[in-house]
Amino acid sequence: IVVDVEASGTESQKHSIVSLGALDLAHPENRYYMECRVWEGAHIMPEALQVNGFTEAQITDTSKATEADLTHAFLAWSEGVEERTLAGQNVSFDRDFLKHAAERAGHTEWPFAFRTIDTHTLCYMHMIQHGRKPPVVHRRSGLNLDAVLNYCGIPEEPAPHNALTGALSHAEVIARLL
Repeated sequence: IVVDVEASGTESQKHSIVSLGALDLAHPENRYYMECRVWEGAHIMPEALQVNGFTEAQITDTSKATEADLTHAFLAWSEGVEERTLAGQNVSFDRDFLKHAAERAGHTEWPFAFRTIDTHTLCYMHMIQHGRKPPVVHRRSGLNLDAVLNYCGIPEEPAPHNALTGALSHAEVIARLL
């Protein structure tokens, strides 16, 4: 399952999911997308909202579904997917947000493995295998999503980020690199 979470910040224990996009890599037409409001007491980072394009009013709108509603719906959708290994760019971020959201929503069993498929790692490996040197920024990998997309011949993700567009981008990267 290729996933992309947009959140109110970067820490899964104190920030909230605000939208989630996912697709079944084996059947890419099988997609999931939902937006929600932050959970009561969640922290909000203005920088995160600049990335995902939501306003504070949008992510606190009480007429929107709750993070728990989004989580219940995603877990129900994922039941129909044959292989449920999570995949994406730096997917541990998305996995951790989903896991903490599931815990907040009262799910006692986490149905996904700790193991994931990370597009960053796939791209890094592909570059090394083909004699290319991965970019380094501040003495660490510079393969952010846009760099990975460009390496695969895909235009940069449009701003602001959208969770479904992100999941589709990750899926295309996986397909091209594999």
